[in-house]
Amino acid sequence: MYPAQIVIPMKAELTENGFDELLTPDEVDSAIAQEGTTLVMINSVCGCAAGSARPGVVMAVHNAEKKPSHLTTVFAGFDIDAVRKVREHLMPYPPSSPAVALFKDGELVHIIERHQIEGRPANVIAHNLIAAFEEYC
Repeated sequence: MYPAQIVIPMKAELTENGFDELLTPDEVDSAIAQEGTTLVMINSVCGCAAGSARPGVVMAVHNAEKKPSHLTTVFAGFDIDAVRKVREHLMPYPPSSPAVALFKDGELVHIIERHQIEGRPANVIAHNLIAAFEEYC
């Protein structure tokens, strides 16, 4: 498990932009089951989370005309049980962090996995998400 002093500033990049932390499996289940669309960002300490995923997700939320009803986040290597529960909802996709998933009325409708984040700039991640928001939100 990562030390809190490392994780807290990385969490803040999302929570300061309107994302709610999901800290328990029950919070994950409740958030995903909500009516409407729920965006879940599996946050991470890796470089691609810092350089592409977090900035891309924030860029998408700030620039999209249509937005998810709910913005949520869990942190891999820190919010262990909550991340495990999110990953159950992402089956059959393999564990991936960072990752970004969009649920509509409890069903997974869009996912961006780590291999789709690595090596791509934040604006590519943002455009991918904005297109998903347009389709599902």
